[in-house]
Amino acid sequence: MEGEEEGARLSIYKAARSIKRRDNSLYNALRSIYQDSIFVSEISLLWPQLPLLANLRCGLWYSRSFHSTCYFKSTDGHTNNCSFSTARLNLHVAQLAGQKGGCIIVDSTRRGKRFPDSMSKTIPIWTCVFNRAIKDFRDSNGCDENVREWDCSLHLPLWVSQTERASIEKRLEEWTLLLKASGADIASLAACLRKPLRPLWISQRTVIWLNEVPHHESWDFTPIILVSASSSVGVSQHGTTSEFSWNYIPGAGDDEESWARGLSPVLFWKHVYDLINSGPDVCNQKVADIVEKSRVNRAYRGESAPQITVKTLKSASLTQEEPSVTYDASIVKTDAESSEDSGLSWLGSTNLAVGTSRIAADAANVDCILNCDQESISVCLPSAESYLHLPMMTSKFDRFSLLTNLPKAVSFAKFNLSQGKRLVVCCNNGEDISVCVCLAILMSLFDENGTFDDGKSFDAAQVTKWDMRRRLVYLCKFATDARPSRGNVRQVFNFLIGGKCVHDLDLGRDE
Repeated sequence: MEGEEEGARLSIYKAARSIKRRDNSLYNALRSIYQDSIFVSEISLLWPQLPLLANLRCGLWYSRSFHSTCYFKSTDGHTNNCSFSTARLNLHVAQLAGQKGGCIIVDSTRRGKRFPDSMSKTIPIWTCVFNRAIKDFRDSNGCDENVREWDCSLHLPLWVSQTERASIEKRLEEWTLLLKASGADIASLAACLRKPLRPLWISQRTVIWLNEVPHHESWDFTPIILVSASSSVGVSQHGTTSEFSWNYIPGAGDDEESWARGLSPVLFWKHVYDLINSGPDVCNQKVADIVEKSRVNRAYRGESAPQITVKTLKSASLTQEEPSVTYDASIVKTDAESSEDSGLSWLGSTNLAVGTSRIAADAANVDCILNCDQESISVCLPSAESYLHLPMMTSKFDRFSLLTNLPKAVSFAKFNLSQGKRLVVCCNNGEDISVCVCLAILMSLFDENGTFDDGKSFDAAQVTKWDMRRRLVYLCKFATDARPSRGNVRQVFNFLIGGKCVHDLDLGRDE
C-alpha cells in the first residue's frame, strides 16, 4: 500500500514538472518577451529624447534596439546585503544621463516582484552615492551654483522597508568615500550633470495619463527612468490568437542559458515575426535552423562558431519534456549581427585597446594584436611577430589559465608598447578575459595616470587590492562593456603579487 502511495506521489510530481516545463516552453518565452517589448516601446516613446539602455543581460531581450547597455547587478541590492560596487560603476550611464538630460533603463524579473532588486535598491544606491560625491566635489572646489539645492537624499521605492532604508543610509558615507577614493572621474561628472540623479519606477501596473506626461527637462533632477518590462501578476496568464494559445512567462528574458537554445536577442529580433507567427509546435525547429544558419555563416567568415549541443531529457509519463540546451554564453556576442555596432575601446592615450576578436581582425590603424580567444584569427599585420595567440579560458573552466599565460602576454605588450606601437588585446566577447589581460598590462607597465613607464612604478610599489580597483575603474572609463569575473581578476592579482596561492586571496565581492 505504501509503495502504491509513493508511486502515486511520484506520478503527480512528474506530471507537475512536465506541466511546468510545457508552460515554460521556448515559444511561451519568446511570445512573452515580444508582448512585454510592446510596453517598453510605448514607454520609450513618452520620452523619445532620452536614450534607452538595457541592463544586462536580461534587459537586452526587450527591445529591437538600444542606445547602449549597463550592468547593475541585483545581488548588490539583495535584502540586508546591499553594497556599492567599484567594479560596476557604470560611469558612462551617469555621463550619458548628464548629456541627454536623463535615460531609460530596461530590466525584468521573474520572481513575482514588480521590479528586480537591481532597480529597487542597486540603482537608487548608485544615484545617491554619485550625487553625494558630486556635491562634495563642488563644495571643495568652490562651485556654489546649485550646490545648496543639490539633492543627496536616498530615493527608494515605497515597498522597501524603513528598517532596510535605515541600514542603507548608515553606509552611504562609507560608499561615498569608496567612490571618491576609487579614482573615478568625479570632475567630469560634475561638469556634465546640471541636476542631481534621481530614479523613477515604471511597471505595467503604473498609471500614466498620456495628456499629462511631463517633459524631462521640467523636472528639477536628472531622471533615471527604471522600466520593469514584465507584468508582475502572481497567477498564470493565458494568451490566445486565432490559431493557437500560449502561456505568459513574467521575466522570460532572464537566465537565457536555460531556455534560449543558442538564440541571441539580435537573432530573435531579426526573425521575430517569423518566430512569433510560427506557433509553439514548430518554434523549436525554427530556432534551431536560425541558430545553425548563423553558426555556419560565422564559420565561413573564419569566426569562432562552436556547435550548439542539445540534450533531450527523459520523457515524463504525461507529455514529452522540453529539450535543454548547453551553450557558451559568449556566442551571443560573436554573432555577426550583434558585433556590427561594437568596436575597439582605446584606453585613453595608452596605445592599448580591448575588444572582440572579430573586430580586432578587421581593425585599421593597429600595429599588433594579442589574441586571447580559443580560436586564432586571420590578420593583416606588418610581421608575424606582431601577432600572438594565447588561448585562455575563464576561471569557471580553468582556474589558472590567465595566471599561466599572463607572463607571455605582458612580455609581448612590453616589447611592442615600448616601441610606440598600438596594441589590441582581444577575446571572444571583449568583456572578461581581454579586459583582465589589459588590467595586468596597465598595472605592470603604466603608472596610475596611464603613462607608459616600462614597469618602473610597478617595480617600486607593492600591489594592493585597492590599486587593482583603482586601475579597473580607469579601464572601465573607456571600456564601458567590461565585465571581468571575480575569478579572473583574482588570477591577475595573483600574477602581480608573484604567484601567491589563489586560495589565500579574497578580493571581495566587488571583483
